[in-house]
Amino acid sequence: MEENILDIRKSSGEQVPFSSLKLADSLHHSGADENTIRSIIEKVEEELYPGISTREIYNRAYAMLKKKRPVYASKYKLKKAIYELGPTGFPFEKFISTLLQFSGYDTRVGETVKGKCVSHEIDVLARKNGQTFLVECKFHGEEGRNCNVKVPLYIHSRFLDVHAADKEVLPGFTKPEEGWVVTNTRFTKDAVEYGKCAGLYLLSWDYPKDDSLRNRIDRLALYPITASTLLSQREKQFLLSRDIVLFRQLYNDTFYLDHLGISENRKTRILKEVGQLCQF
Repeated sequence: MEENILDIRKSSGEQVPFSSLKLADSLHHSGADENTIRSIIEKVEEELYPGISTREIYNRAYAMLKKKRPVYASKYKLKKAIYELGPTGFPFEKFISTLLQFSGYDTRVGETVKGKCVSHEIDVLARKNGQTFLVECKFHGEEGRNCNVKVPLYIHSRFLDVHAADKEVLPGFTKPEEGWVVTNTRFTKDAVEYGKCAGLYLLSWDYPKDDSLRNRIDRLALYPITASTLLSQREKQFLLSRDIVLFRQLYNDTFYLDHLGISENRKTRILKEVGQLCQF
């Protein structure tokens, strides 16, 4: 697969060379087979023009995947689906909490705890194997925005204040052993360096390299309902308002589909999509 030197425009406005290898890598994550990937790249390359946006390239590849097999498209749009959890950021906190629950953690969302100096509303308190973790979520609703060093600096100071307080922050939750910073975008280099130095655990779309947010979602098949190619935006928002943030949850609570007045035919298609994504 040869590289094309034509420049494209990222969401940040930066001009970068188009890379068919990067496009192929993102398509591989969707589970698409080699023939499908090759045909999509060939079609995209035919329609390239100087200054085309990465969003437009994504939209074209997504449309072709959706036509080929919807489950490919759902996985391909994972990053965009997480952006669609907004705009308040609270559904993202619920998503991270639920993700941790499926990894064996007991969690609490939006609890106010006393620090040594002041009280803090914590996005997610997580407990596992007798240890408590303070998890703060930084959600960005717009592409192209990264999580800079100010975020871990601020969160580290909150962690230190809570850590210096009493032994229990909530019944059964000891004072936190570690502070986490979780974002749906990327960390800047300074943010990563500070996090490492301060002893914070950082989790972003692509960090740590082999255990990133994307890796965890794919490994555990914990896809957000916003990744659906069959549900409307109104239906997704209704489900999110009922704390249904994962496909897995919808599979166990199908009565919500009945409440939305979804026909049996469409309900069958939606549940088939859920089963394929969650590997049921």
